[in-house]
Formats: sequence, C-alpha cells, structure tokens
Amino acid sequence: MEKEVYKHRDVNWLFFNERVLLEAADETTPPLERLKFLAIFSSNLDEYFKVRVSQIRQLKKVDKPLRKKLMLRPNKKLKYILKTIDGQQQRFGGILQDILEDLKGYGIHFPDLDSLTDAQKNYASEYFVENMQKDCEILEMGQNPKLLDGQLYLLVSYMDESFCFVKIPTDKHPRFVEIPGEGSHYVFLDSILKMNLERLVPEKRIAGSYSIKLSRDAELYLEDDYGDTALVERIYESLGQRKSGQPTRLLYDPKMPEALRKSLRGHLNLGKVDLFPGGTFHNFSDFFGFDNPTGNPKLNYGKKEPLPHPVLSDSADFFASIAEKDRIVHFPYQSFDSVEKFILTAAQDDGVEHIKITLYRVAKTSVLTDALLTALKNGKKVTLFIEAKARFDERNNIEWGKIFQKQGAQVFFSVPNIKVHSKIALVERREKKILRRYAYIGTGNFNAKTAKLYCDHGLFTAHPQITEDLHQVFSTLDRKLIVPKLKQLLVSPYTTRTAFLQCIENEIKNSSQGKSASINIKMNSLEDRTMIDALYRASDAGVKIRLLVRGFCCLVPNAKNDAYPHREPIQVTSIVDRYLEHGRIYLFENGGDEIMYMGSADWMGRNLDRRIEVLTPILDKEVFKELKHILLLQFSDNVKARIQDAADSNERVRKEQDGKALRSQYAIYDYLQLKLKDEVVD
Repeated sequence: MEKEVYKHRDVNWLFFNERVLLEAADETTPPLERLKFLAIFSSNLDEYFKVRVSQIRQLKKVDKPLRKKLMLRPNKKLKYILKTIDGQQQRFGGILQDILEDLKGYGIHFPDLDSLTDAQKNYASEYFVENMQKDCEILEMGQNPKLLDGQLYLLVSYMDESFCFVKIPTDKHPRFVEIPGEGSHYVFLDSILKMNLERLVPEKRIAGSYSIKLSRDAELYLEDDYGDTALVERIYESLGQRKSGQPTRLLYDPKMPEALRKSLRGHLNLGKVDLFPGGTFHNFSDFFGFDNPTGNPKLNYGKKEPLPHPVLSDSADFFASIAEKDRIVHFPYQSFDSVEKFILTAAQDDGVEHIKITLYRVAKTSVLTDALLTALKNGKKVTLFIEAKARFDERNNIEWGKIFQKQGAQVFFSVPNIKVHSKIALVERREKKILRRYAYIGTGNFNAKTAKLYCDHGLFTAHPQITEDLHQVFSTLDRKLIVPKLKQLLVSPYTTRTAFLQCIENEIKNSSQGKSASINIKMNSLEDRTMIDALYRASDAGVKIRLLVRGFCCLVPNAKNDAYPHREPIQVTSIVDRYLEHGRIYLFENGGDEIMYMGSADWMGRNLDRRIEVLTPILDKEVFKELKHILLLQFSDNVKARIQDAADSNERVRKEQDGKALRSQYAIYDYLQLKLKDEVVD
C-alpha cells in the first residue's frame, strides 16, 4: 500500500490479529494453548467482519462525489483487507494441521471421516440417532430460510440441483464428540451430521454437503436523541437485529462446486466479495472449550495462581488499610477478591451510606453483583451507571439493571450520544459524624472472569482531592452537574485530551531547553490524529518516545513528510502472550519530576471525546515505583514483544547479544511474588 503518515485502523488491526496467529504458530507455546490462539484469531475475525467491515460497506452507500471529496476509498480498502485476510487464512490452515499433528504425539486425535474405523463410525451413528437427530433443523429452499448470524449450517445439495440448509446443533451438543479409540479421539459434530444426512432426508438423493457460516452486521443503528429509558428499551428491542442484519461474510467449504456457490450467492443476495473460502470446518472459537483430556501438563501453560494482595487480602479493616495509604492491585497476577471485598465490606459496614459504581460489562453471576444486592437489603443507597450500549453485552447489562431497579437501586443507563466506559467505584462512609469517601479507579471491567485473563490495574485511594473529583464525576453522571470541577483526575470528554496534549508540549519545551525529556505509554489502541501529530512533534523535538500498543496503532514510526522532515524514530512494540494486555499507563518525565496516569482511556477519538473515561494520577510514591517498574518490565520484553514498524513486519524484539531473556508477564508475576514474600518477612 502507499506510504502514509497515518495507518488505517482497520488495515493495521489485521496485523494485530496476525500477532495472535504468530503465537499459534510458535512451537514453544504448549499445543492446546496454540489451539486457543487459533480460537482467539477466529473469534476476533468474526467480530471484525460484524463491526468494522460492516462500517466500511456502509461508506459505499455514500454518494461517489461526496466520497471523493472526503477522500473515502472503501472499495480500495476492502479489497486490500480481504486479500490480507485470505493470506492469513491460508496460514491458519497450515498452523492448524501442524498443531493437530503435534497433538497425535500426546495421544489426542481428530481423525477425518475417511480414516474412521467401522467401530468409530457405528459409535458416531448411534450418537446421532440417540442424541442429535431430534435437534437438527432442516431449512428447505421453499421456506425462504434466513440464516442466523454466526450459526453453523451444512448446505446439502441434492441430485436434482436443489439444496437445503441443516442447522448444526452446537447450542445443544458439544462441538467435539469423543469416540472410541486408543488414546483420545474426537470428531467434529459437523462430521457426525454429514455421516447421517440420509437419515434426515431419506426421500432425497444427496449430491454433497458443505459447511457454511454467515456473519451479519452487528451495529444496531439506533438514533441517540431520546431519553434514558426510551433508549434502553429501543436497544433491548433491537438486539434481534444482530441475528438478521446485513450479511458481511459467508464462509464456505472450498470444496463446494462453483455452480452451487453461484446458486447460494443468488439465494442469499450476496456479492462475490461477500463469499470467503474457509476450511472444511468453521467456528474455531469452539476450541476455547476444549479441555486437556490427558492431564499431561506439557499441553498447557503451567499454573500461576493469582497472588493475594500483600495488605488488602488479609486486611481486618479494609477501609483503614486504604485510609493509611493508596493501594494498587494488578490483575491477573493478583486476585480479584480485593475488589469484591471492597464492595462486600461496604455492603455490610454500618457506617457506609452510599455505594456508587459504573458497570460496563456485567458478569451474569458474580460476588460483586451479589454484594450490591446485599447492600440494598442492608438499607444502603446504591447508585449504578450501567452501559446499555456495551457491544454484545447489551442484553445482560440491561437485564441486570432492571433487577437492581426492582431491588431499590438508582440505576442510570446510557448517557445520550456517549458511553460510560470508566471503571470506577465510590463508597461514602460516615466516620465520627464526618463523611469520608473511598475510591477505586481501574483500567479493567468489574468482572471476575476477565480479571483472570486480562492484564489490568486498579487503585484504591482515600485521597481527598481524588475522591472529591470522583464525586464530581458521579454527580455529572447522575445529571446533578453539567461539567465536573476537577483538580486531579483526567476525565473524558472534558479534560483528558487537553491535559495529555499539555503533557506532551511540556516534554517538547523541556527538550528544547536541553533537558532530558521522554514519554512512555502503554495503551490498547492509538488512533487519534491530534495525539499522533503531537507525538510526531515531540519526536521531532528530540523527545524519546516509547509506545506499547497491544492492538492497532495508526502512528507510523519513522514517517516523514514536509512538515516533519527530521523526525526521530518512535519505538512501538506490542505484546501478545498468555494474558490479554489491557492496561493503560501514561508516564511523562516532566523535567525529572515524573507524572504518571492510569485509567480506562486509550488515545482514540471515542475515548477522548465521546466516552466517559477516568484516569487517575499516581501520587503515592511506593505505588508509583511499583507501577513504573511493571511498565519498564514490559518495555524490556524480548521474548513475546514484537515491533510495530512502518512495514507491519511484526518481527520479534531481538535480545541483545549475551542478554537475558525477559518475558514480561512472567517477570511481573515473579516481581509481585517477591514483593509479597518481602511483605510477609517485614
């Protein structure tokens, strides 16, 4: 593609997903973990087509003259995207075969239909008759069937050139069915169905059968100009659109004859670009649920149980521990129970009057939601801000909101035209007639399940200015204030952009005066062009910049144009490893008096301007030292870190000659484990 000053986010995202694929290809990764990386790659790609490709296609509806004026090139981008994905899919197939071959050495087999023994075929047929047959829905052409989003089907062609769809009942049966054989043998549910099609349609002569899966546009396309309650009800009522929205991709078995593909395309009203060859099987995200059948520890990562927090986990007085000094927690290295304990303690404490919390992705069941219900039963005032527009979690969030409302909580759903993405909680407690506030500000959701998989950080504090600022934020969310008055926190869409730009300009000023100047940032995504331009200016002024960006990054390292002809390199790396990197940390040298912020916002337009985001300064010296050490460990990673360069090469960060290998996620765990031991000794 042509050289640009900014990378296209949807194109660069493909190279993030490639980094996931590279982990699956890495033979040093345990085999079943490699399968899970393939599952992640597959799941990511499904969502990409449902959301991002859908948006690109919406651009094609804009009048061509206007597209030219706005320099929108959806056709060109889409062609490049599909070509890149096609190459990645080819690699995916090869990697899968390598993994399956490797698993045979551990006694785990996925035989194809042709290699099944008679005993295995008989077992599969019995399984079909006794378990599956009643759940296999047949959709004949005369019924004008509408295929559901993400559902697996077999397209069954007949000798008379007609065809039908058979829904593969993965919602009622395991995708991988164990069959007899030496070791552990599994067949796909799809294969069992293929073997027994004549039992389903005995009156038809079957010519062939091919697996297909349709992805549909996941956007709800709701107007946002009505009230809170009306918006929530519209969202809830519109969720069914996802199952029947505009098709964005049809995956098909490449063995399907061209004439049949053409008939299928006509029936589904799809263009050529909508059809995408996959493999014999689809939905590899089902490998998430494939457990180790042998118990062999070499097949998975070694266990790393979450560590207790050195103070909070065993604290007899949780609020006193926070009042004494700020406390920071790091997930998944440390247990999420400190967050649950915070809310549960508040629910049961006689002095607590009010609990306020934002919930972006609510777990279906959790200690935290139970604790909030307990608080209501105990007469506490509970105010919840539940995001009704959190994509793919809308239904669960809204249902939980209604439950809390029935129990007496004050529940606020979406703010019109904006999402509440912050991860914050505030407890108001009466202590000797004085109202004192305790706060939690994090980078990750209040979700115990994801806290075992996502790398996040959370700060507990009773700092008067921070807790007052957070009180201002909650007063804005519950419509008591229009704009919060802030002294310490950065809050989008009010102060975050301006404050970060000022931090960058301050580094530029210091560098121009001959002072040491540096910026070290960890985030999920970097898209906003104003922030990127500021980093370009800083680099041009001699500021040393290191970025750790897990996902897409629209900044082009070493990019040159007339405005910045002498730009110095900006180091951009990315880490894809055992856990999902999710934290956001911003560190500025500030002339030797370093400033660090941590919170929920990336540098994307939506995070800076169209979401409620909260970032806190790290004021406690010990907490600052700890979080900085963790950040620097990640910048020192030379095992799992890859370089994001102008060519999107995704090359590994090279270890210096005679240098020590450093895998940052494991080094962080070891560091926190050592701190825990030191705390016990003290």
